[in-house]
Amino acid sequence: MTRVTRIEELEALYGSPGLAATVKVTPGLTPAYRAFIARSRFCVLSTVGPEGTDGSPRGDDGPVVTIADDRTLLMPDWRGNNRMDSLRNIVADGRVSLMFLIPGSTTAMRVNGCAVVETDPALCARFDRDGAQPRSVIVITTTEVYSQCARALIRSGLWTVGDQSAGLPSVGDMLREITEGGIDGAAYDAEWPGRAAKTMW
Repeated sequence: MTRVTRIEELEALYGSPGLAATVKVTPGLTPAYRAFIARSRFCVLSTVGPEGTDGSPRGDDGPVVTIADDRTLLMPDWRGNNRMDSLRNIVADGRVSLMFLIPGSTTAMRVNGCAVVETDPALCARFDRDGAQPRSVIVITTTEVYSQCARALIRSGLWTVGDQSAGLPSVGDMLREITEGGIDGAAYDAEWPGRAAKTMW
């Protein structure tokens, strides 16, 4: 095994990026970047903190973030499992990365920046859904925004190979295995859809 240990070795191995790979990086949202992010209902939020890194899927039934201005994104923190991994990291460190996807598109949009967790009542109220509001809103200030090369999505056939979920272990299966039967996996799976429907927002 030959391990790369110096940046110079990487640069010698891969060469220099092309012009398009460098000029596409902007500090804020261009009109085209804004249009893409405004259409995205799903992204992965990546954070870093004292305990390590975290990648959290974030989704909504409309835009996953609200664009406040060309440098500011607002992400309501809707109900989840209360682990607060991303929120803990943001409070401790603040550096974030987001990757936005849109079904059918082989473009991914990437955002790097810093974030804070806000609980201002007026801000949370902007996301009111029939009386339900997020307990906090992640406010992201962008430092880099750019599109990602389509090769990974093309290679994976993410939007074209169809449903591949048949035969996958369920979350109940995973919990039963981890707890050596302490959690009834079948019961967990049977109860989950009803519980989720009541706690989506």
